[in-house]
Amino acid sequence: MKEIYLQKDYLGEDRVGTIYFGGGTPSLLEPGELQSIVSALREQFEIDAAAEFTLEANPDDITDEKLIYWKNAGINRLSIGVQSFFEEDLRWMNRAHSAQQARDAIRLSQDKGFTNLTIDLIYGTPTLTDTNWQKNIDMAVEAGIPHLSCYALTVEPGTALDVMVKKNKMPAADADVQARQFTQLISRLQQEGYEHYEISNFAKPGMRSRHNSAYWSGRRYLGLGPSAHSYNGSSRQWNVAGNALYAHALRRNELPFEKEDLTEKQRINEYIMTSLRTIEGLDIDFVTQHFGEAAGKQLQQSSRKYMDSGRLFFRDNHLQLTNEGKLFADGIAADLFID
Repeated sequence: MKEIYLQKDYLGEDRVGTIYFGGGTPSLLEPGELQSIVSALREQFEIDAAAEFTLEANPDDITDEKLIYWKNAGINRLSIGVQSFFEEDLRWMNRAHSAQQARDAIRLSQDKGFTNLTIDLIYGTPTLTDTNWQKNIDMAVEAGIPHLSCYALTVEPGTALDVMVKKNKMPAADADVQARQFTQLISRLQQEGYEHYEISNFAKPGMRSRHNSAYWSGRRYLGLGPSAHSYNGSSRQWNVAGNALYAHALRRNELPFEKEDLTEKQRINEYIMTSLRTIEGLDIDFVTQHFGEAAGKQLQQSSRKYMDSGRLFFRDNHLQLTNEGKLFADGIAADLFID
């Protein structure tokens, strides 16, 4: 709340269209704590009456009482960290909830009027067969979930899982399995009328994440809390990660962040990376207008090999990934970066 006050001018005159409680486990907040934060935001920022308020929640934190409190606090969208509907996957991922709790959390949320739901699913784990991955997708569709975020397993350096893999106590992720299951995912959800509007995100028409869509389109945003990142169009800043250092600085009325002013090269390459991940693709006209005609021509030229190989296509002056190209999105984007 102190940081909210100190950062009240960061977004200038912008109206706030989305608020996202995440990046940790905000479902652990007591109802009064969540309400206090929401009240502080409303006092310091001009928030749209129809703003999207998302809260990330673990299935085992979701109860009738908490759902009522969240709704009364203004939360109108829940992001539930399901990961899988199968016990063996959840045990392997060391998740605290069970498959039954995942199903119950969805049902309880819908019963309390949360129709704008998204769930996370993980594919490519050693325990997940293609058959069970298909069942995971089917269960989400049959439950009427309007938005899914689906991610391939990644092993982060320095984590317990990374150590286990290096010691051969745990199998490494299989890239071929991940590619196959990603293709399964795209095919099934397209059949059900979901838009594959970003590499990892699928939504029924009208149910895209407004918060994430704003990020991918380069809108300004303010991050609050330890490790939170902010962006104002020309610079990026990030708060100190340690809770104690963060709190100590704020007690002195100081903002505990580091800052980086973005060069034109960084801004165009970030646009390339984020825009290619979306269904709309990379707008050559936008590049030409904001970064110069030479940059637009270079992108058209460097993208030809990917169009020839069937991984990109060009439509309405936009570069867009094909389904095959989505398997190589980050590599293609990096190769198109402007030097």
